[in-house]
Amino acid sequence: MSQKKGLARIHSSENNTIIHITDMSGAETISRYSGGMVVDQDRDKGEPFAAMQAAKKAAKEAKEKGIDKVDIKVRAPGGHGSKSPGPGAQPAIRAIARTGMSIGKIEDITPVPHDSTRRPGGKRGKRV
Repeated sequence: MSQKKGLARIHSSENNTIIHITDMSGAETISRYSGGMVVDQDRDKGEPFAAMQAAKKAAKEAKEKGIDKVDIKVRAPGGHGSKSPGPGAQPAIRAIARTGMSIGKIEDITPVPHDSTRRPGGKRGKRV
């Protein structure tokens, strides 16, 4: 029996965590959940608990559809913003592992600008 492989993309910012599981080509969505879909309070969608619940639901749905192995790609907002993933990235990975899915490789795909457009803030910088 061969394992059916998928790709889990986790976009984690300070305000929300989005878990998107696709087939290996990335063309067909198998499951998609975010922190805002599993909590009632809007302020709680960036929390680790919300990310964990969303990842658990996404992994469960993917398992029902036949995916039993995933490669994980973690992404932070990037660009001129934060280059480190938000507080929900680690708990989301842990929740996927706890559902019984085997995890292949985990990689960071945060976009890093290499001399792009000018940073926001103007000539004298951001007023604090």
